[in-house]
Amino acid sequence: MSDGSIPTIVTGLRHGFRQGITRPEAWRRGQLEALRRMLQERASDFEAALAADLGKSGTEAQLTEIGFVIGEVDHALAHLSSWMRPRRVTAPPAIQPASARIVPEPLGVALIIAPWNYPLMLALSPLVGAIAAGDAAIVKPSELAPATSAALALLVPQYLDRRAIAIVEGGAEETAELLAQRFDHIFYTGGGRVGRIVARAAAEHLTPITLELGGKSPAYVDGTVAPAAAAKRIAWAKFLNAGQTCVAPDYVLGTRETLDRLAPASAGAIHDLYGNAVRRNPDYGRIVNDAHFERLVSYLGDGEIVAGGGRDAAERFIEPTVLSVADRDSAVMRDEIFGPVLPLVEVADLDDAIDFVAGRDKPLAAYVFSDDAGVRQRWTAETSSGALTFGAPILHLTVPDLPFGGVGESGQGAYHGERSFRVFSHEKAVLAKPLTPDTLGPTIMPPFTGRKDRLVRQWLGRLR
Repeated sequence: MSDGSIPTIVTGLRHGFRQGITRPEAWRRGQLEALRRMLQERASDFEAALAADLGKSGTEAQLTEIGFVIGEVDHALAHLSSWMRPRRVTAPPAIQPASARIVPEPLGVALIIAPWNYPLMLALSPLVGAIAAGDAAIVKPSELAPATSAALALLVPQYLDRRAIAIVEGGAEETAELLAQRFDHIFYTGGGRVGRIVARAAAEHLTPITLELGGKSPAYVDGTVAPAAAAKRIAWAKFLNAGQTCVAPDYVLGTRETLDRLAPASAGAIHDLYGNAVRRNPDYGRIVNDAHFERLVSYLGDGEIVAGGGRDAAERFIEPTVLSVADRDSAVMRDEIFGPVLPLVEVADLDDAIDFVAGRDKPLAAYVFSDDAGVRQRWTAETSSGALTFGAPILHLTVPDLPFGGVGESGQGAYHGERSFRVFSHEKAVLAKPLTPDTLGPTIMPPFTGRKDRLVRQWLGRLR
């Protein structure tokens, strides 16, 4: 990209927005339908790109990326009219007659910075919200998923309105130049280190931000559930996309008795999902690059391998691996793993498990496997996480009306469904009061008489 082109792109999109191109509902619907058409008509191109970047099978690409975004588009199209509709609120008696309403309006030009692990879905899912809200938007795909980035750069301009939507490829230099521009919202998905850079850059322009970060999402298993059933669901959620999922279970907590049953059950679950020859299984992906491969391999010495452990640097292949970890302060328990390594960590009891999670940074999700209602209630009341699910890791993402987002170190702000529309909208307060009859002069405007004083005090008393 030539020097100065990023400011030119931003200026062009802002011009399109100010012309009102993006505001009509018909434009928003047309763009959402075009986005869906692109994903359907060019599905094979995106499947090939995701296979090149991450070794994803076509089925996994459809399930977790292409089909997921199509579902988001369909949900937005079904509800767009109601989301756009002003909402009436009640004006207090003291200022009647008057009407009050909340009018959603587009923020302006948004910047969406996507990560590499779900490089299609996490680029386009926020864009659904921006389009629905009536914003112009720049999408910055991850340079670590170059094939998907190139596919987006090629295809998006063919389907979507170039006056309002642009793709900017590149690495850290281009991202820095983008962050130097003034936007009306920045939506970032990725790690906390870059998240802080984004937040500092946004602060220069007082730009609102959404930060979708990560963290170590725990799973807790107790003796009230069948270990084989729990192990299979944990293994599926953990090893999907070769473990490179922000909401994957990062580690498992359980008592020694529970873990002694869970360890062999986990090995069985891996076999059920991927068979004996995982390396040759097309349903299992690859690590995104050599640096992440080496980082993940370094964790294998932090515990006893109870399942898996095989790897091949040339293929960036790491077998689904389960570790028995004794040291709670080891690197594998400090870092977000973001790969196919699952530590099993012994706790003394439920209190120890809750204390362990509550004493660390708040995770993006927490997963509890227990049929005990009291245990579930304690996890709900005594821990904080972006999401909490019982018996079904990562499936909360499939519910459009559930907010998806973190808390504390795992992020700020949430999206999906209507919340995506709200993220990229400003809720403008609109009040209308006729000039006649004049109800303000006799009640709350000077000169203040004894009667007005009594009226004001009565009114304020009711407000309190």
